[in-house]
Amino acid sequence: MSSPYRAIFAAPGTKGFSAAGFIGRMPMSMLGIGIVTMISQVNGRYSLAGGLAATLALAQAAVGPQVSRLMDRFGQRRVLHPATAVTLAAVAGLLVCVRAGAPDWTLFVCTMVAGGCMPSLGAMVRARWATVHGAAPGLLHTAYSFESVVDEVCFIIGPILSIGLCTVWFPEAGPLLAALFLATGTYLLIAQRSTEPPPHPREHLAGGSALRSRGLQVLVLTFMATGGIFGGVDVATVAFADEQGHAGAASLVLATWASGSCLAGIVFGLLKPKRPASHRFLLGVSLMAVSMIPPLLVGNLWILAVALFVSGLTVAPTMVTTMALVEQLVPRAKLTEGITWTITGLAVGVAIGASLAGTVIDAAGARAAYAVPASAAALAAVVAFLGQRRLRPAPELEGSRTDGHHEHDEQDRREGRVA
Repeated sequence: MSSPYRAIFAAPGTKGFSAAGFIGRMPMSMLGIGIVTMISQVNGRYSLAGGLAATLALAQAAVGPQVSRLMDRFGQRRVLHPATAVTLAAVAGLLVCVRAGAPDWTLFVCTMVAGGCMPSLGAMVRARWATVHGAAPGLLHTAYSFESVVDEVCFIIGPILSIGLCTVWFPEAGPLLAALFLATGTYLLIAQRSTEPPPHPREHLAGGSALRSRGLQVLVLTFMATGGIFGGVDVATVAFADEQGHAGAASLVLATWASGSCLAGIVFGLLKPKRPASHRFLLGVSLMAVSMIPPLLVGNLWILAVALFVSGLTVAPTMVTTMALVEQLVPRAKLTEGITWTITGLAVGVAIGASLAGTVIDAAGARAAYAVPASAAALAAVVAFLGQRRLRPAPELEGSRTDGHHEHDEQDRREGRVA
């Protein structure tokens, strides 16, 4: 059963860049929730905490795709150095301002700079997988599934570390460790020169942004709503655990959510889906919407953990399918940018969901805040349904990339398993 995963790592360098990407992606799950926990520990202002988390995500949304566009143009190594240095300086400034009790506007400025310059290591690692296994769609499906599992492992470990350190050690400890992970992972990835996607000449980037793809627009809008689920659940769970008198347990509850997704991702990577990716995408988003109903009804942390575990089972397969769709919808020369736009949509949704949840918590309490992710999930399903017909390969990619059972049949023929 593990043979598909062994196969993707047979290519030289794949273990190295995937490991570096794992370390460098830890801030993805640590920094935002770490800021929320840090502020709640310092002054208990959840509205400020949610606003800072929203600022972080919105800054990533505004600048992140442009940073990835530069990577497609000039290469990952040349852009990662300055982007990471500025991000680390901004995070350090944020922690100093919090410790010194500086005015709120200084916190927002530092957070904005940190979010805007933070590199999207998830997009870069997936671009490397596409470079290595782009000619074997079946292997690429497994590689994307593996990276989705890595994402979820980050979301299992990251919140536990970030929330735990902020509540047990000192308030700034979580974001500080996130910055250290970013520095380590980024510079380890830079060292992996052999698997770096080649820079694309300017003429290959003609036609403007990857976001001009109508199908990619649907994915981004759907993921904006999906991000509202993640942001809302994160903030509501931290507040709900605090209300229950077990603030440190929030990380464990969130870890069960990520565990469900991690398990689903592992299994999904072993399968050979037969239906088109667009159909699988709609099904996945719909199931996510249904899974957000039970958290509205729970009354304690342990039942909430079970409800979120079940919900997590719908997450990774949807994410894997989305990345496969991006690879079909945009030219290879714009792949890093296209993946980043999708992640950016998610980040915008996280920002909105976190901010709305923080406002609802201050006004009506933590339990009421679970209406935010439930509403976001319903909106994601509506957008995916209305835009399904746009999820077709770009004209220049039609016939050069396949989907569903056709791609797996082709892989089977190459491996001699089909007569």
